[in-house]
Amino acid sequence: MKLNQLWNWSGTIGRGPFVLWGALLVALKWNLDRFVLERRPDGSYISIADYLQGSGPMAGWFPLDRPIQDAWPLMLVAVPFLWAGLVLTVQRLRSARLPLWLAVLFVVPALKWVLFLVAALVPRRDTPESAANDNHPPTWLERVCPRTRLGSAFAGVGLSCALLWSATVLGTQGFGQYGYSLFLGLPFIAGFLAALVHGVHEKRRLLDSLGVAALAILVASLGLLALAIEGVICILMAAPLAVPLALFGALLAHVIQAANRRSQTPPLLCVGLLAAPLMLGSERLADAPAPLLEVKSSLDIAAPPERVWRHVVAFAELPPPTEWLFRLGIAYPVRAEIFGSGPGAIRHCVFSTGPFVEPIEIWDEPKLLRFTVTKNPPPMQEWTPYESVHPPHLEGFLASERGQFQLVALPDGGTRLEGTTWYRHNMWPVAYWQTLSDYIIHRIHVRVLENIRSRAEAAPPPP
Repeated sequence: MKLNQLWNWSGTIGRGPFVLWGALLVALKWNLDRFVLERRPDGSYISIADYLQGSGPMAGWFPLDRPIQDAWPLMLVAVPFLWAGLVLTVQRLRSARLPLWLAVLFVVPALKWVLFLVAALVPRRDTPESAANDNHPPTWLERVCPRTRLGSAFAGVGLSCALLWSATVLGTQGFGQYGYSLFLGLPFIAGFLAALVHGVHEKRRLLDSLGVAALAILVASLGLLALAIEGVICILMAAPLAVPLALFGALLAHVIQAANRRSQTPPLLCVGLLAAPLMLGSERLADAPAPLLEVKSSLDIAAPPERVWRHVVAFAELPPPTEWLFRLGIAYPVRAEIFGSGPGAIRHCVFSTGPFVEPIEIWDEPKLLRFTVTKNPPPMQEWTPYESVHPPHLEGFLASERGQFQLVALPDGGTRLEGTTWYRHNMWPVAYWQTLSDYIIHRIHVRVLENIRSRAEAAPPPP
């Protein structure tokens, strides 16, 4: 270990010093952050699991409602560590004769485990080894893996699917989590292993490597459906994340194969076998809190607030939906019922999958109706060949916490009706799933608001 390895972009580094520097920098960064920001917003201490998860101090638990100047100390502390980590990664990739662009995985949650394990397992390559690789004794993997193109493809797909199914059951049913590991890490590892095994005997074309990775994701998805682990809707929603990452993993395996490293294939299998439990376990320990999200929708109604109010508090049965989103199985509002009047009254917004229970907090007639949510129904009805499939994400992973209707009188005698929902979802990456959940909640708002508008505008004015 040499100190200039922390800033020398042109150098190289061996496996041992790379691992030791990584452990030392993580320990130092963890304690510096604990000194700069002693506790999390919930009062708990910053744990080493936050760093094992790869989230760092600025992702997930730093309170967004704090002034930006409170974040500057943490960001200033993070910059030299980010620099040193990237420098060490580039040096290790150069030493192993792997593409330097793989260093981009250093800043990707979950996938940085794959990069770290590859860098820690692939030995230094100072001289060309193509001849040595061509004449190396057959490894145990070469002895058990079929030589034919079709046979090695099936072997790669089988291994990838076995890992995906077991890790998915462990993560969702065992740990009850839907995080970066499930949606980013596992598809990447599946594509990596499928292409790696497919090329164990001879160099394959890039198209073959990508094809076997795509086939692994397809077979794994059908298996999740057949084993009653997930339904069609959830698999389709995750596909835009899973497929590109599987192809990217296959690209990494193809690059290693093209560098004549087939003799290193058995050790590299450890990347998948070790990375999956490491990613799932570190996410379980870190248990990052879900952010509170907000969706706001509004429309104008040609009726005064007094007339609109009574249709906001409760409304009769809505007609069946025509939107494709709700016809696919996403829960949609059916009717609203009110029990009592004023603060403390209980409102039930009945959806196709069950009722939301909404105790009233503010009853400011005819201006504001605000309520908390004490019970959430399942957010969807899964498509499945079985009578019922109920994966854990249908309970509490998309949960509304409170909502409100605000009525604003317009100069022309009409009303601007605004509906707002505050909710959390425990699925990561947040940005991807928030795009879908925000759209779904907005369409629910629109269905309710348009129903209120039609009823208020059709109702006769009071005498």
